[in-house]
Amino acid sequence: MTQRTVEINVTDRKLKVACPIGQETALLSAAAELSDRLAKANSSKSIATPEQAMLMTALNLANELLTTKQQLIAEQEENKEKIALLQSTIEQALSPKANKQA
Repeated sequence: MTQRTVEINVTDRKLKVACPIGQETALLSAAAELSDRLAKANSSKSIATPEQAMLMTALNLANELLTTKQQLIAEQEENKEKIALLQSTIEQALSPKANKQA
């Protein structure tokens, strides 16, 4: 996959990052989200250092990712059950009348 270098800005630090072509907007959005979260963490009185802000932000992002994955798995299971029910309903509707009377 072809890549290009994109300059991002996170908490007033400019970084050059390799990025797959076509994913530049997603990278810039991710950098903006990270920068916003770090700014909020840095404004917290309970966080004393930039390293703590980075760590807390990373932990919060990891927690959100895991929660989202769990929700996705639950939704996939729910969709599988709904599909099975629909298939069963369709099969019953299409079965010959003789089978329905028996």
